[in-house]
Amino acid sequence: MQQWLKISLLVCTFGFLKEIRPSEPFIVDYLAGPWRNLTMDQIVQEAFPIGTYSYLAQLAVIFLVTDFLRYKPIIIVNGAAGIIVWSMLTWTTSLSALKVLEIFYGTYCAAEVAYFSYIYAKVDREHYQKVTSHTRAAIYSGRFFAASLAQLLVYFEAMDYRQLNYLSLAAQISATLWALFLPSVPTSMYFHRATLAEQSPDDSTAVQCTSTTAVAKQAKVVEIIEDDQSDDSKPPMAPNRCVQSSFRSRLKAAFVLLWTHFRTSFTNRSVLQWSIWYALAMAGYIQILAYVQALWSSIDATQPAVWNGAVEAALTLLGAIVALLAGYLHSGFLKPRTSLLSLALLSFAAGGAMLLATNTGNLIVSYLGYMVFCVLYAFAITVVSAEIAKNISDDCFGLVFGFNTLVALSLQTLLTFSVTDADGWFALDVFGQFTVFSCYFLVLGGIYTAFLVADIIGSVVVVARGSRQ
Repeated sequence: MQQWLKISLLVCTFGFLKEIRPSEPFIVDYLAGPWRNLTMDQIVQEAFPIGTYSYLAQLAVIFLVTDFLRYKPIIIVNGAAGIIVWSMLTWTTSLSALKVLEIFYGTYCAAEVAYFSYIYAKVDREHYQKVTSHTRAAIYSGRFFAASLAQLLVYFEAMDYRQLNYLSLAAQISATLWALFLPSVPTSMYFHRATLAEQSPDDSTAVQCTSTTAVAKQAKVVEIIEDDQSDDSKPPMAPNRCVQSSFRSRLKAAFVLLWTHFRTSFTNRSVLQWSIWYALAMAGYIQILAYVQALWSSIDATQPAVWNGAVEAALTLLGAIVALLAGYLHSGFLKPRTSLLSLALLSFAAGGAMLLATNTGNLIVSYLGYMVFCVLYAFAITVVSAEIAKNISDDCFGLVFGFNTLVALSLQTLLTFSVTDADGWFALDVFGQFTVFSCYFLVLGGIYTAFLVADIIGSVVVVARGSRQ
């Protein structure tokens, strides 16, 4: 077996184990059940928002620390945070403990960036497309297995909601132990970047996103360090001073490169256009995903939402299929004007589906509306991600998608504080919240309709000016 494939299988095994969380489809019913006796307002308005704030507060820091520590330690932190979260879910009962748990859940979510970044630092560029599909497949497989298992265990009354936490905890322990044996990474994208001399000619030319200025600065740093160490006419530099100088130089070069990648990527009009939708849509999607169980529990309080696991399992399969189909769209098919129209229509349809899921007294109809919403989102986000990736260099992937996610989480935090948090501006009930979330996507569709109209008007003006001349 080839080395890159071995590494891919190792990291994907971690991803699969980490996603085995059969307690998640029923987490709200567990918290509101006899094991904790929390009210829906305590769960939705007091506890869950803390997880959102924690995730946002830690994401940017963990993104940089992941690169500085070269991925593997943060993967282990990811698993360890999962152990803490599901241990506390299993053996604590108070609202205060749940709030502390949500802080660690923010760490758990933020540290996931290391899982997706690690593989790119360990394999050659030629294998990027394959390993990307492997890591995504591992995630989908783990989620499908966990949701299916949860539904079967609950349906046949083999386990209650609390006992499902034992399985989730066992999976997190297994994932963490597995992470300890992952190969270490010698280099990283920014803070431990290979010197120009160590890169092959192909690698050097492939880094299109890195400007000549940034490369020159990096080369200059390397030359200064080498001259200080090799010139006999100069007095020997003290070891500590050399190390500090080298560290400061690497740090400066890393941030110069970060800024260069950021500026080069987001001054591209196509990247900016797709990234706006990516961030806005992800914010709404994460918010709906986080609170949809509360909606289902509120639609019919007399009948437990016992099909949550089946819905999540079906969505995992549908999401994988839709993402695969979206990948077959030829890039030339999505012209700028067509893409604006497509995003507008998909946003309107997603908002309409969630309005249906919210304003119904039938749990099955709500399930179906939610599934339509998720399928539309899975299709759109796959196409949008591919279009962003097509317009940036491989070296910019982590930064661009990481920044887009940071913007999405900032918007989600604003949504949470505005309509969900008990101490926020409006503190709406569950139905009010989901009405806002649904209208959010309708507004998003309106924004891209406005972009489309502006683009058409701009084209007409250009043609008119050309005909006059």
